Amino acid sequence: MSSVRIVEVGPRDGLQNEAVLLPTQKKVELIDRLADAGLREIEATSFVSPQWVPQMADHADVMRRLVRRPGLRYPVLTPNLRGYQTAVASGAAHVAVFTSASESFARKNINSSIEESFARFAPVFEAARADGIPVRGYVSCAIACPYEGRVAPERVAHVARRLVEAGCYEVSLGDTIGVGTPATVMPLLEAVAAVVPLERIAGHFHDTYGMGIANVHAAYEFGVRVFDSSVGGLGGCPYAKGATGNVATEDLVYLLKDRGIDTGVDLDRLVDCAVWISQQLGRPLASRVGRALQCAAA
Repeated sequence: MSSVRIVEVGPRDGLQNEAVLLPTQKKVELIDRLADAGLREIEATSFVSPQWVPQMADHADVMRRLVRRPGLRYPVLTPNLRGYQTAVASGAAHVAVFTSASESFARKNINSSIEESFARFAPVFEAARADGIPVRGYVSCAIACPYEGRVAPERVAHVARRLVEAGCYEVSLGDTIGVGTPATVMPLLEAVAAVVPLERIAGHFHDTYGMGIANVHAAYEFGVRVFDSSVGGLGGCPYAKGATGNVATEDLVYLLKDRGIDTGVDLDRLVDCAVWISQQLGRPLASRVGRALQCAAA
């Protein structure tokens, strides 16, 4: 049986754009519920400035309150050395850095050029190597940019290769504004896989136009075996107006289960978690599978 690694990004990427500020203990409960459902890699928080992302202001408290479980990873986002140091002091053992394939988006999202972003997290790689901490990389706007339009696959490949050369064990390609289709995802993967080993590529798709799960399927057919997703379809980006949430983890698990692919996730418990967090945030459940299973149970 084939297997796929799921990186659950709900507690970080999912919550960061929500207007409702979730209490710290509720964030910890969300992570615990996700772990109870069988997820083994849960992005816990982001060590960014609270000025830019108020939802993540309690990052250190979240990490300190987590009940660590054997075999589980709780990666966190660390945009610079200060964020990295605070994260490690709070107990983080896996970190991630992020940049963009679009200059305009990089300046809006991280207040720097792409080149400056690499200079900013170079000390993070140095410190992580010394500490023995793995570093993951994110590339935003891998399909298109809200300011520049379509992004050439070769530009994405260039940034992805630099991340791997800098020390990333894996690079997640993000369709930040959710405009991708299989027809645009395939050329992207071909370009990146030409310069980065396929086993080090992850897919991070948003569902703005309802194409997220179709893009996952296309990427799986290409050979990608790592996907980011967010419980309940939570997500969005404060610097990409109109972009909706990530591919819902429930939808992803349903697709993979139907194909006989092992995820280790209990779909019923996952849907319960999706319903719960949606209620906490006062928003409707976004995932199609979650809604369908709710209706079937009614």
